[in-house]
Amino acid sequence: MAYLKLYRDKLRHNYEFLQNLFKDHDIEWGVVTKLFCGNEAYIREVIDLGAREIHDSRVSNLKVIKSIDPEVQTVYIKPPPKKYIKEIVQYADVSFNTELSTIRLLSEEAVRQDRKHMVIIMIEMGDLREGVMREELIDFYGEIFRLPNIEVIGLGTNLNCLHGVMPSSDKLIQLALYKQIIELKFNRKIRWVSGGTTVVLPLILRGDLPDTVNHFRIGEALYFGVDLFSCDIIDGMEPSVMELFTQVIEIHEKPLVPSGELAANPQGETMQIDEDLYGKTAFRAILDIGYLDIQPDFLIPKSKDIEIVDASSDMLVVNVGQNERDLKVGDTVRFQLKYVGALGLMNSNYIDKYVE
Repeated sequence: MAYLKLYRDKLRHNYEFLQNLFKDHDIEWGVVTKLFCGNEAYIREVIDLGAREIHDSRVSNLKVIKSIDPEVQTVYIKPPPKKYIKEIVQYADVSFNTELSTIRLLSEEAVRQDRKHMVIIMIEMGDLREGVMREELIDFYGEIFRLPNIEVIGLGTNLNCLHGVMPSSDKLIQLALYKQIIELKFNRKIRWVSGGTTVVLPLILRGDLPDTVNHFRIGEALYFGVDLFSCDIIDGMEPSVMELFTQVIEIHEKPLVPSGELAANPQGETMQIDEDLYGKTAFRAILDIGYLDIQPDFLIPKSKDIEIVDASSDMLVVNVGQNERDLKVGDTVRFQLKYVGALGLMNSNYIDKYVE
């Protein structure tokens, strides 16, 4: 059976890299664990690193975090659905918000539970996912500050999450200016300007981050060490905290071109034939994973001789040339992963998860 492995030493290496980077710039940060889909063993590894603030987008995952360590500050990182207000107040110390009606419900529930609920107000800065429109911000904050049991601890934004709008010094300076305006207008202190996710890390590394941005939420860089500007690995970070191990379930030398009349495959695609491949053969291996678990585009073969052909629901087909490694049925083929691919694997009940 295919399985996923998390390397404890590589995870710690990347965590300490980020910890030192943020400490040098006087920035607070939290670990985003939504990739782990509530897997208790993997979440425990993050907590054991010393993480005291963890972000997630599912209430059930926050419940797992609190069951492991109730003292960890939990942050719900999308606008709360009204259906889950009670659970969010119970299991999330902080939530990201954009709707006044939702914050009113959080306030009412926090009063019922006799606890304080903290909020970060997300501001629309161009990527057009979640966020309060900037021209509405002053009135929005004016209403929130009147609500009982609600504490505004930050304002933030998300970039590159929907339309691919990249962060810049100018955008983050604007975000910080809104904090100053709100503090002056209402005579309230706001602790965080939470402008930072993995995509913003390169601005720190090249010295372009405004000093007023003092809070980050990091997931992808911790697990994959990636610079989302260049798509390269950040110098000093590990790219393979998680790897996929698959098993060869068939291997034969076969033609490189199918025979017979071609129509659309189950993915709705019709293969285009490369005429230069007629009459040529290669060893073709079938691996025990498919579209049900991951899109093949999110797999990165660890060996240069592995060429991904395509997949069906439960099988991945790869070409291995002349099979110089002498792969046999039962042998293992390893893959690095892209973030969304790892997310699919973590959410699959058919993929075992281990820690090394």
